[in-house]
Amino acid sequence: MKEIKRLYLMEQIVDKHMTAPQAAELLGLSLRQIRRIVAKYREQGAPGIVHGNRGKRPNNQIEQAVRDKILELAENQYRDYNDCHFTEELAEKHGVQLSRSSVRRIRRQANLKSPRKRRVARHRSRRERRPQAGMLLQADGSRHNWLEGRGPWLSLIAYIDDATNEVSGAVFREEEDAAGYFIGLQQICLHTGIPGAIYADQHTIFQSPIKATLEQELAGEQPRSQFGRLLAELGIELIAARSPQAKGRIERLWGTFQDRLVKALREAGASTLEEANQVLENFLPRYNQRFQVKPAQEGTAYVPWPKQYRTKDYFCFKHTRTVTNDNTIPFDGHRLQIPPGPQRRTYAKANVEVQQHLDGRLEIHYQGKRLISFQPADELPVRVNRFTPCPADETPKNQTQSKPAVKSKERIPFKPAADHPWRKPLFAKKAEKIE
Repeated sequence: MKEIKRLYLMEQIVDKHMTAPQAAELLGLSLRQIRRIVAKYREQGAPGIVHGNRGKRPNNQIEQAVRDKILELAENQYRDYNDCHFTEELAEKHGVQLSRSSVRRIRRQANLKSPRKRRVARHRSRRERRPQAGMLLQADGSRHNWLEGRGPWLSLIAYIDDATNEVSGAVFREEEDAAGYFIGLQQICLHTGIPGAIYADQHTIFQSPIKATLEQELAGEQPRSQFGRLLAELGIELIAARSPQAKGRIERLWGTFQDRLVKALREAGASTLEEANQVLENFLPRYNQRFQVKPAQEGTAYVPWPKQYRTKDYFCFKHTRTVTNDNTIPFDGHRLQIPPGPQRRTYAKANVEVQQHLDGRLEIHYQGKRLISFQPADELPVRVNRFTPCPADETPKNQTQSKPAVKSKERIPFKPAADHPWRKPLFAKKAEKIE
């Protein structure tokens, strides 16, 4: 099609229906190149449009014998070699000097894939530290044999200040979970203040895996995880890191901790989760004193925690539930019974919020107000530290406490006697009535 278009334009130029500059603009060529093609067309006709190298073997083409040798080695001796390693072996041991891209192209044409995937190199530039403390915290967790076999494997969750290298909060957990990040951030908010932003990876703890609905997409909203909801309520910006190198400050922290903190745990003889957290509490001040740097700008960006707000109203897991017709809500495999209260006599079809606190307690809120009491509605055993109603000291004095359920006696089936009316034939009764 490209040559047909050129042939048509050459005919137009020869017949003087078009000028050479116009043809050069249409073909995207220079005026000098157009004049060369026109001269060749007048001399040879239509064959002059065809490129002169058509049908000829390129000078830089790899010979077929070399291709066959490469494929034979790739299929047999070097099947599990990647492209780069295979190219080096060809040059060193077989005298075949080719580029990696040429060897890769030959293998791919024969459907021979490399056992190791090669990622495209990305350009990275150095990011300067934030100028003031509290502007950005990097968060991450490290699963490691911190106790060196004296106890179970633990996960260390930590926050490090981008401006000062200060480890603002850290806690050992059995697993890397959202509750651990809640506890670490709560320590920071109470002792130092509310930071401006959190820099974390794309773990489901930070980024919700649920896809946005059509209504959310139209409203410009995205589903949020429990941690994302907490940051939104506190006014903290969540920044997602696209690679481990992007949050290299906390990645390098693990290398230091897995060297120095492991030795501190060894010296203290820690073998349990509680003992590891106690050692960590004593270790952090000494670590920050040794490795903390001075920020580029004086002052702090931490916002003091407002005293009029309770931290437990924010640092908890919040779940929305719809009350059924029997005034119960499903939660964690159980059903919670909501008694009538001062706000409503029945809560059927109402949307309530179940708050699961870090100590395992449950609270049910309706329109921003806490419901005083509730109890499990089923006979299933309650999991330890999963949910318990509010403590008794938070219950008003005029609130009547529910009595414990009395276990019903085993029911004995009734067996009628031999002369019981139920045992008499039905048709016999009808016959007696007819007589």
